[in-house]
Amino acid sequence: MFMGEYSHSLDTKGRVIVPAKFRQNLGHDFVLTKGMDGCLFGYPNDQWKKLEKQLDQLPLTKKDARAFVRFFYASATETEIDKQGRINISSSLMNYANLKKNCVIVGVSDRIEIWDQEKWDQFSTDAAENFDEISEKMMDFDL
Repeated sequence: MFMGEYSHSLDTKGRVIVPAKFRQNLGHDFVLTKGMDGCLFGYPNDQWKKLEKQLDQLPLTKKDARAFVRFFYASATETEIDKQGRINISSSLMNYANLKKNCVIVGVSDRIEIWDQEKWDQFSTDAAENFDEISEKMMDFDL
């Protein structure tokens, strides 16, 4: 399980340090792809395989399902953690997430997310302001 929030900086080559607490659960290599809300998702290989099975169940005849699967897989890349604990983020993924210098890596249960610092700050502010309302809506999911 991944949890926590860590601030790091991208270097000029598009590398960022993965928090030590996340490295063990991610393994030496993992899958990085476009996520939702303008961030990147990083999945350990075992979680990626579970997600693949779920995506394989989506109906090919549904336009939205095809679009989602294409979007998700087209940007997916196997990423290795180097000896310094860094990963190299491709330019296409950096552009998608609008990653500049400062970024935030957060643990979200079965995955990590990589956010541009400004975008994360805005998301956090919005979520905090609406937390009570969001919590009430979560009751619909029996939480």
